[in-house]
Amino acid sequence: MIRGLAATNWDHLQKWELRMSTSPILFSGWDALIRTAVIAACAYPGMLLMVRLSGNRTLAQLNAFDLIVTVALGSTLASVITSKDVALAQGLLSFAMLIAMQFALSWLTSRSARFERTINGEPVLLAFRGDLMDKAMQQVRITDEEIRAALRAGGFASLSEVEVVVLETNGQLSVVERQNSSSQNALRSVPGYSKTPATAASKRRSPR
Repeated sequence: MIRGLAATNWDHLQKWELRMSTSPILFSGWDALIRTAVIAACAYPGMLLMVRLSGNRTLAQLNAFDLIVTVALGSTLASVITSKDVALAQGLLSFAMLIAMQFALSWLTSRSARFERTINGEPVLLAFRGDLMDKAMQQVRITDEEIRAALRAGGFASLSEVEVVVLETNGQLSVVERQNSSSQNALRSVPGYSKTPATAASKRRSPR
């Protein structure tokens, strides 16, 4: 039985060595190189043309779906160029479908606030006038150090210098400088900001 298993393993090893010796690793022939060059010369301009026709909003990356579309476009382009199993027409159709879905979704979100909240979610208030919002930070899995990093990136040395720190719907941290003006129009869409001074004091703490 042991001898039989050894013979079987030896056969598998020989087949693997034969496959590796016949499969191209560094150079697979001029036909493959020519195909790659021709497909790249056609697919890349085709994708750029579709993106330009759809408008700048396509690559704006304002929410999670925008990021998904951007990554998917790049992945599809790479597959079309390098894979002989994907025809140019399939790649162009994939570009068109991704861009069309992104266009339709952005059109709907721009016309329906409820649909926009469903797709994009809402910004999250993480810090208010020098204090951190513990419960909100735990819900979105943001640490003190990540907030400090956002402060440094914005040119602030202390949390007391800012009005709020907000986790935006695209995953970025926004830091708003404290102002003397009572008008904070940009913060109206942040849930909890308007009622923070009155009702959220127990949920706030100074940074460690």
